[in-house]
Amino acid sequence: MEKTPNQKAWFLVLPVLILVSFSAIVPLMTVVNYAFQDSFGNNQFFWAGLMWFEELLASDRMWNALGRQIVFTGIILAIQVPLGVFVALHMPKKGPWVSVCLVLMALPLLIPWNVVGTIWQIFGRVDIGLLGYTFDKLGIPYNYTQDFFSAWATLVVMDVWHWTSLVALLAYAGLKSIPDAYYQAARIDQASRWKVFRYIELPKMAGVLTIAILLRFMDSFKIYTEPFVLTGGGPGNATTFLSIDLVKMALGQFDLGPAGAFSLMYFLVILAVCWVFYTVMVNLEKREN
Repeated sequence: MEKTPNQKAWFLVLPVLILVSFSAIVPLMTVVNYAFQDSFGNNQFFWAGLMWFEELLASDRMWNALGRQIVFTGIILAIQVPLGVFVALHMPKKGPWVSVCLVLMALPLLIPWNVVGTIWQIFGRVDIGLLGYTFDKLGIPYNYTQDFFSAWATLVVMDVWHWTSLVALLAYAGLKSIPDAYYQAARIDQASRWKVFRYIELPKMAGVLTIAILLRFMDSFKIYTEPFVLTGGGPGNATTFLSIDLVKMALGQFDLGPAGAFSLMYFLVILAVCWVFYTVMVNLEKREN
């Protein structure tokens, strides 16, 4: 017998939906209002149409920030996803060490973003930081406030340290869901370790890895707190990503019109990529079923 759908459960989540609508839709409409208008003070607005969007699309400043953002996100995904899978494959599946490993892997995720930036800011200083002091004694040139490569390397290592655990835990969850019968069949067929990974573990992790890539893309593409605390967008504009450039435009220069248009374009790019990942996840689920 088919069960009759019960839609009364929606009333239980209705307060949450109302709260989210108020906290998300209202600010979004405010941004839209600024994006298509210009203000000369005294809360007087004048219709500007697509002027701010055209100005941004012709701006080298935005394209340079976008380029830096894409490079940073690409580096982060290229390092964290394989590294997270590698860590998950070598985590114990049974025994008392499972809980210990899970707790240790979760610890970096519990640290707030601004604290992470502060930790690495102190860690990389030549005078009081262990990393900076060690490099200085070894004669290795390192200064994340003045050197382009040092700033980028510190940001990448900091993000890898902070967020690889998320990929590892998600991949580990995918591995734990694989029945032992698969491994038993592989041992009977004398399959190599690579073939077990290629034909058993990787397909079973495909769904959770897609989620991991989606989460890491969204977070790395809109990263703000860590580079702002660590380098402030410097040296020069070396680590001025889209989020930092947006904040400088909105709060530093108080250009609300261009900042509103910038925010909408930023939002649409992330939304489009998330839609691609969602489509991939849906297709993966259909194949498994």
